[in-house]
Amino acid sequence: MRYLFILALCLICLSANAQLFVTQTGEISFFSKTPMEDIDAVNKQVGSIINSANNEVAVQMRVTNFVFPNKLMQEHFNENYLETDKFPSATFKGKIKESIDLKIPGTYAVTAAGTATIHGISRPVELKGSIISNGKTLQLSCTFDIRLDEYKIDIPKIVFAKIAEVVKVKGSFQYNLR
Repeated sequence: MRYLFILALCLICLSANAQLFVTQTGEISFFSKTPMEDIDAVNKQVGSIINSANNEVAVQMRVTNFVFPNKLMQEHFNENYLETDKFPSATFKGKIKESIDLKIPGTYAVTAAGTATIHGISRPVELKGSIISNGKTLQLSCTFDIRLDEYKIDIPKIVFAKIAEVVKVKGSFQYNLR
């Protein structure tokens, strides 16, 4: 009886694991446009999981992995604005609202509702995007806006004209079934 229980537990765990789409090489980029200056950066080391059994989504990244074209911008971003020594990670945890079976090949318009945690502040957010599935891999792309003041990201008045109050964010992920 004991062995049967262990075997059943293993089978449940294996079937649950077969429901996960995983990536460690997702990409998040952002763009800030102002009349004075455009700022863009990209992070190509973003981890994410989609559980196709319940359509839950989780994303986590180290904020210090954003790369800027200008090293001074990158330094100011980490030290002055995002304070990455105190808040090294950003996350999103949510659920795809549409009732879809990601193991069935197709292209799906999706909306994920959940919580984003940036700069130590957690706020509800809704992401719009699309998923292309071939049954064993997924391609997810999404866009959303971040209002800096909602995450208590303070911009000094001296550079306020160079940084947009709302930053455009794009995500691109290639998942494999695990």
